[in-house]
Amino acid sequence: MTAGSEEHEPLISSSVDNQRVTYNNSPQDGSSPSGSPRTSGGEVTLAIPTRNYGAIGGTEKVTYTWGDINAFATESRSRNRRFWNCWKTSSERMFQQRKQLLKNVNGAAHSGELLAIMGSSGAGKTTLLNTLTFRTPSGVVASGTRALNGQPATPEALTALSAYVQQQDLFIGTLTVKEHLIFQALVRMDRHIPYAQRMRRVQEVIQELALSKCQNTVIGIPGRLKGISGGEMKRLSFASEVLTDPPLMFCDEPTSGLDSFMAQNVIQVLSGLAKKGKTVVCTIHQPSSELYAMFDKLLIMADGRVAFLGSPDQASEFFKELGAACPANYNPADHYIQLLAGIPGREETTKHTIDTVCTSFAKSELGCKLASEAENAMYRERKISGGWADAPWSSVAAIRARRSPYKASWCAQFRAVLWRSWLSVTKEPMLIKVRFLQTVMVSILIGVIYFGQHLDQDGVMNINGAIFMFLTNMTFQNIFAVINVFCSELPIFIREHHSGMYRADVYFLSKTLAEAPVFATIPLVFTTIAYYMIGLNPAPERFFIASALAALITNVATSFGYLISCASSSVSMAASVGPPIIIPFMLFGGFFLNSGSVPPYLGWISYLSWFRYGNEALLVNQWSGVESIDCTRENYTCPSSGQVVLQTLSFSEKDFTMDVVNMVLLFIGFRFLAYLALLFRTRRAK
Repeated sequence: MTAGSEEHEPLISSSVDNQRVTYNNSPQDGSSPSGSPRTSGGEVTLAIPTRNYGAIGGTEKVTYTWGDINAFATESRSRNRRFWNCWKTSSERMFQQRKQLLKNVNGAAHSGELLAIMGSSGAGKTTLLNTLTFRTPSGVVASGTRALNGQPATPEALTALSAYVQQQDLFIGTLTVKEHLIFQALVRMDRHIPYAQRMRRVQEVIQELALSKCQNTVIGIPGRLKGISGGEMKRLSFASEVLTDPPLMFCDEPTSGLDSFMAQNVIQVLSGLAKKGKTVVCTIHQPSSELYAMFDKLLIMADGRVAFLGSPDQASEFFKELGAACPANYNPADHYIQLLAGIPGREETTKHTIDTVCTSFAKSELGCKLASEAENAMYRERKISGGWADAPWSSVAAIRARRSPYKASWCAQFRAVLWRSWLSVTKEPMLIKVRFLQTVMVSILIGVIYFGQHLDQDGVMNINGAIFMFLTNMTFQNIFAVINVFCSELPIFIREHHSGMYRADVYFLSKTLAEAPVFATIPLVFTTIAYYMIGLNPAPERFFIASALAALITNVATSFGYLISCASSSVSMAASVGPPIIIPFMLFGGFFLNSGSVPPYLGWISYLSWFRYGNEALLVNQWSGVESIDCTRENYTCPSSGQVVLQTLSFSEKDFTMDVVNMVLLFIGFRFLAYLALLFRTRRAK
């Protein structure tokens, strides 16, 4: 063994010999692409396929090339540490601002290949994938060249030709698999495709990804609603993306959280998609030997650099020539990752190993061909003025970008989102069954506690308390119901909105209309049960007015719940912020604090309190026209009529109309502010 190989021999951990995994060094079949990456001269020409489900231009095959990709983490990535950074020296701040995550990364992904980006934690896998998909997070600055079939790529062009399956699966859990795919087909496919063709495509995808057995099963909500398995959920993520038949696919950790069988099943799906001519790029942390054998090409990352890019057989030969051959019956993926991973206490040795491997690959035949392909792409980018304007798919993309960034029209988006929102509302157990049961139980409880009130001095106080309980129950019950359901769907909305599926106003309007029947029915049920049990004003018109007021109060509270949900980052935060904000409004409702004794500097709060307007309107509806109240005990303060009751609380019958108008204005104002908060959330997340 040469001296150079002796330097690498001790770098392999001794634990390798204790781990035995049966591995077949040859690929599973003979269909694996061979050799090194193709040069730019062998690039695939663009062609229009017979079916185009939504990809702009409908390119049949795509070769994605990137060169000299560099990424730096800036100081804004840790905004919460800005204050402490002020006390650091300028050299320390400069080092922190320019921490390099990717270093001159070259690569290429060809059609018909499954390219796996591997590496240890912190090697730069996710950063590279985010850079390739133009999804670089805030605080990271990236540069380099990206080309589609030799033409410079831009976010618009890549979005038109690719699909991106993210690591975290987000679904409306109450929908079935088929209902979810139908919705995806309605908003993802081109607006000129007929409905029947969309449904045929849905059935094709269900069969292709082996979802036929679970197509009528609900997706499920973890911890609440049992649904499909983890592997089926991951295949459903793929199905959502391949509906439009994109030629290029990116997957971020597709096997994360799955057992070995499910992981193998998912990689088989990706391999099958690649064999159909698609270009598939995925990141994977530490695949088993079975998964490793399914990959057509490997891109091994180490400390932000390319350690190897080629087929598994070429990887075996490359590391064998370096004197770090994979031991017999051992998983090559584990061997390569352990070889290039940082070992505590041996940082210098690890750094030397990474530098040796990366430099050797850059000088190898594979590395030189890869650099030549990237250089050709950069030359084309410099040669073509106007970026990707001369690309074959540019004219269609430019026309559509000017017309609308969405594939479906506004009306089509509205119909699809309203249909899904209605399904999620009717199937959501927390919103329908539990809330109706809660409403019935609370209304019966209040009716029993305040049962059969008489018009005397005790009855006046009890009736006023029961009416304020109406307000309190309608407010808190509906606000927290909205927070739990609406806030939990916000991550799904933000992801789908940024994917160009539908507009923010479409989602907000559809969600509002879908939940409107529930928020109109629940107060009617509550009032119907408790109103006559308590013994409130028995006139039929007073009952219907009270029911309408309860519905209006419910919708104002719901609007305020929307505002809290859209302005909060999570369900727990919204639930924590809600009560402290609501309590001041409740205190100015006229029950705990007389409206005539509100300090002038706090009067503005009472003008925003639906408790005040709702309480006054309900009390006016109850006491107006009541001419006499029985005073059964002497030496007790006893109002002689309903008008005296209102005057004692500083309320007036003349303000009834303004109370209703003000609640309508609060309803509209809170909804509008909630929509603005939703827009702000979407732009901030983007």
